This record gives sequence, C-alpha cells and structure tokens, in this order.
Amino acid sequence: MTKNSNKVDLDKRLSERELLIEQLKHVAKGLGDTFSPFCEIVVHDLDDPEHAILAIHNNLSMRKLGAQATELGLARISDPDYPQVISNYANAFGDGRQVKSTSIGIKDSSGEYIAALCMNVDLTMFQNLQVMIGKFTNIDNENAIEETIELGGAEGIISRIDEFASRLSTTPRSLNRDDRKTLIKELKDAGCLEIRRAPDIIAKYIGVSRATIYGYAK
Repeated sequence: MTKNSNKVDLDKRLSERELLIEQLKHVAKGLGDTFSPFCEIVVHDLDDPEHAILAIHNNLSMRKLGAQATELGLARISDPDYPQVISNYANAFGDGRQVKSTSIGIKDSSGEYIAALCMNVDLTMFQNLQVMIGKFTNIDNENAIEETIELGGAEGIISRIDEFASRLSTTPRSLNRDDRKTLIKELKDAGCLEIRRAPDIIAKYIGVSRATIYGYAK
C-alpha cells in the first residue's frame, strides 16, 4: 500500500469519525432534553482518552468538558471485542450518589471504537419522588395528628432536605442559590440548625461550604 493510499484511508476515517460524532451529539441532546433532569447524557471521544468528554447534558456528576475517559471507556479502547452495549449497571457519582448507568460504544466502519454514549440515572431523584408520592397519596383520618420528623440528628435533617428537594422535582445538590436560602430558612424555623453539627451535615449533603450555610442562616 502506498503512502498516498494510507493518507486517503486516514482522511476517510477522520471524515467518518467526525460525521458519527456530530450525529451522536445530536442524539445526546435529544435524550438529554427528553430525560431532564433525571438522566445525565455524556458523549465520550475514545480517540482522545485524556480529554474524552465532548458533550454532557443534565450534568449530574459535575464533570467538565474535556475530562478524561472512565475505566469502561479505556477498556473499550484497548479491546475492540469489548461489549458494545452494557445496560443498567450499578454505578456511583463522586459524592456517593447511587446511579444506574448504560454505556453504548460506537464503532467506525473498520470495527474500532471511536466514541461512546453514556446515560447515568441519579437514583436519589426517584427516592425523593417516592417521598413526594407518599405524601400526595396519604389519607388522614379525622382525628389524625399530623406527622412530624423527629429531630434526632443527621437522619432527620437529611429527610427534611430530601422532602424540600422533592417538592421542586430536583435533587439537594441541584438546588440554586435562592432555593438553598429558602431551605435553610425552613430548617432554621424547624429548629434543625440547633442540632449538633447541623451546618456540617447540611453543607456536605447539598454540596456547599459550612460558611455558606452560616451566611444563609443570618
């Protein structure tokens, strides 16, 4: 094979790669819009594992564009026979949130992996929805006493935060600044801030600094 023919083959592969990835980005955006805010959609460039993330929609993992490939992506790069579709496997974000993931490898016409489309469902969102649905379907008897969460420590604080986030159909870490301020006011009015280590518990759970919690509580 001549040098010129090698160049033609390389140019053809690059053109094919660009076309596939461009189409994959459109698919990712459509999926992201459809499953917002419950599912993170990520496009990985497996030809550049050190800067793999090309697009990310509903960024639940808080990763940045250009972040490196995951272990699964590296496995696909090293082995063209690696399964093309891996569905509904247990995963986790960096902060420990439980995730259900699906990863789809994209091959070019030569059979080599060039990209991957990954979907990560934040299961804590659905746990919050369970709380919301439970409250909605609850039926009180005529003489029933309204249930209150016992302020016994971290569990009681976290329960209140989850309930607050579920009312907004989001997660504690996705709350915006105004929502966080409203949350802290509710927790303060309920006496939650008087619990030992409450600012630390709240800050860690919603992903802000302890100083921010004190600022919102003023």
